[in-house]
Order: sequence, then structure tokens, then C-alpha cells
Amino acid sequence: MNSSQIHNEAKNYIDQLSPDKLILVIDFLKDLQEEDDLEATEELLNIPGFESAFKKANQQVEDGKIKDWRMIRGDV
Repeated sequence: MNSSQIHNEAKNYIDQLSPDKLILVIDFLKDLQEEDDLEATEELLNIPGFESAFKKANQQVEDGKIKDWRMIRGDV
């Protein structure tokens, strides 16, 4: 089953649910998304040096030490 078919099947079931059941579905979907987000964050934090590089990059943004990438490479 491809992604479009999966979405259509899910929509068919969702269209039949009561508002109370839809709230439960939304809560479940939020939990699934948060789990994915947490896994992605953990994956990034496991990269050696990522956390310090990320903090440094955020500080550079706050300090205005950034450049528009189009000004650095015009052929990109």
C-alpha cells in the first residue's frame, strides 16, 4: 500500500468517528509525533560534538554573526 492509499484509508476511518473518538485519535497521533521527535533529537545528540556545535551556532545567530548563503556562493 502506498502513502496515498494509506492516507485515504485513514481518512475514511476518521470521517466515521465521533468527536470524542477524534480527540483520542489526535492525542494518539501527537504522542506518535512526539516519540519520533524525541528519537530524532536523541540521534542528533549522539553525534560526537553536535551539542557544542549547535550551541555555538545558536550563539552566532544571536550575535548576528551570520551570512546569507547566497552571498557566499552565488552558484548554488
